[in-house]
Amino acid sequence: MKIRSPYDRGDLHIKKRDRVLEIGPGHNPSVRSDVIAEKFVDSNYHRCGDMKIYPHQTFIEADGENLPFKDKEFDYVICNQVLEHVESPEKFIAEQCRVAKRGYIETPSLLGEFLFPKLSHKWVILDIDNKLVMYEKSLMPGNYAHNYGELFLNYLPFQSLPYKLLWLTEGDIMLNRYEWRDNIEVVVNPQDPYYLSFFTQPWSREMVEKLYPRRSASKEVRKTLGALNYLLKQKLCQKFSKRPPLLTLAEYMERQRS
Repeated sequence: MKIRSPYDRGDLHIKKRDRVLEIGPGHNPSVRSDVIAEKFVDSNYHRCGDMKIYPHQTFIEADGENLPFKDKEFDYVICNQVLEHVESPEKFIAEQCRVAKRGYIETPSLLGEFLFPKLSHKWVILDIDNKLVMYEKSLMPGNYAHNYGELFLNYLPFQSLPYKLLWLTEGDIMLNRYEWRDNIEVVVNPQDPYYLSFFTQPWSREMVEKLYPRRSASKEVRKTLGALNYLLKQKLCQKFSKRPPLLTLAEYMERQRS
């Protein structure tokens, strides 16, 4: 079940002694992950750059729909920007629930996919009623050819404080951020008119408020101050914490041989 919507991968409820698996991190693994599982070793089609691995991590070449791990071998599993690529979402999610007790899934939302679409993305995803509702992108109406990711992913997050605060306070507009425990509720290619309408019909006021409920003024202030505090903490951590250098796959394999 869904337990919360974190700010990002730096805001996860991972305990100090937890054993952490990360599926498909590509060029941007979490330093907290102990084991990295990656399917596409020789191709960057599904990612933005060459694979990278931290020296302390264990790398496993594996398909997320058929993981080579025991039941509940991990305390936590991270799956960041991967679910939208997979062939069989039900099987992929079932494997995460099998091998881990808790976890985090992050994907583009419907609007996020519209703003920065990728050819490798098969699914458009919304978090509705604490369910990950997935609809095949090829069935979607609208123009998903124009990519504004250079603006929304590579410029504004580094140049605009108001945009950074927007990303944290209203992150669900462009992302699904789904921290879970025990199980994940998923609906794939819904035929129910209620869920289907969010993908195929213009959004009414009721639909908008279902996805993004109204907040009181006091809650709005608390959320903004909380986001600003989180930003400042992240900046301090980046400045003063020392992380090991990321390795390419070739460098990692050479270290394993030596």
